Amino acid sequence: MKHIFLLEDDETMGRGIAMALTGTDTSVTCRSTLTQARETLAEERFDLLILDANLPDGSGLDLLRQVRTNGDATPVILLTANDLELDEVTGLEAGADDYITKPFSLAVLRARVNAQLRRGTPQLFPALSIGPFTFDFDRMDFRRDGTAVELSKTEQRLLRVLVENRGHAVPRAMLVDRVWTDGAEFVEENALSVTVKRLRSKLESDPSKPEYLKTVYGIGYTWAVKS
Repeated sequence: MKHIFLLEDDETMGRGIAMALTGTDTSVTCRSTLTQARETLAEERFDLLILDANLPDGSGLDLLRQVRTNGDATPVILLTANDLELDEVTGLEAGADDYITKPFSLAVLRARVNAQLRRGTPQLFPALSIGPFTFDFDRMDFRRDGTAVELSKTEQRLLRVLVENRGHAVPRAMLVDRVWTDGAEFVEENALSVTVKRLRSKLESDPSKPEYLKTVYGIGYTWAVKS
């Protein structure tokens, strides 16, 4: 059973979303305020968080930042009425795994929710030691020079694809498909650039001059093999 947490201040919309997502193998817990959400998340664990960005007592972005600061890598989908690119970038940089602008169809929401839940149990993948890094994807343990590095689910998926193909250029389209869409077409390609920037900031000594996660201009990205 997968447990989904929904934070939505519009109770009618919240009930509609909960009905659409509840099934034989999924349950939905709804809250309408930031205060209620914090109390619930302090007591229960969930497989996916869906957070409304605009709330009567604050912002879902604040809760997202708190979740990530606490080292929680639970997938997060942001819901917002804001359609500016800056709002999307802000959400992704705060650690969101996906971003949906209102109004949206429930079919699109279900597709994105299912994509996040499918990725919740990765296939077995041996721990790797690469230069100063140790990556254990099964235990979600990532270290540089022995120091733990907290990565979101999206960052983990991107890193996994790159290190699986290290030494080879991975096209942007393939990365978008493998990291987000699973064959669907519900993600802005801009999200890839934002996630690469976040991953570099956590792994590279100088993110402005990356040694490992390199851009292959006109193609995509590669995890460089050091000689």
